[in-house]
Amino acid sequence: MRFFVLSLLLAGAAFSQEAEIKAAEKKWAGAIMAKDGATLEKLLGDGLIYAHSTGIIDTKKTYIAKVTSGKQLYKGAEHQDQNIKIYGTTAIVHAHIHMWGINQNGNFDDYLMVLHTWLKTAGGWQLVAHQTTKLK
Repeated sequence: MRFFVLSLLLAGAAFSQEAEIKAAEKKWAGAIMAKDGATLEKLLGDGLIYAHSTGIIDTKKTYIAKVTSGKQLYKGAEHQDQNIKIYGTTAIVHAHIHMWGINQNGNFDDYLMVLHTWLKTAGGWQLVAHQTTKLK
């Protein structure tokens, strides 16, 4: 019986963390569309590696600067599906996202496969790695 109760508690904790990650993903998408540097400052880890599907790699500082200046202007970012795996204080998100807007190359309208790594810190979940691949 104790094992069953412990299993239920652990399943509930994992579900709660998964909900937190889904909320963090939604908050990230909202912040990039709103050009919200203050939210991105809290949501992105200091050692962020942000690898775009174009091959360009940004740090936390350069990515926030692009988003807040409008050089990387997101008009939409819609998650189509998410697969979340929690490993202690680390969460891996594999998702398909439709993103559109304007970047240094002009207009973009991309369907992407995204891999995000989130780290649980004292301040909450922070995105520490982002990698996208364009889908046809």
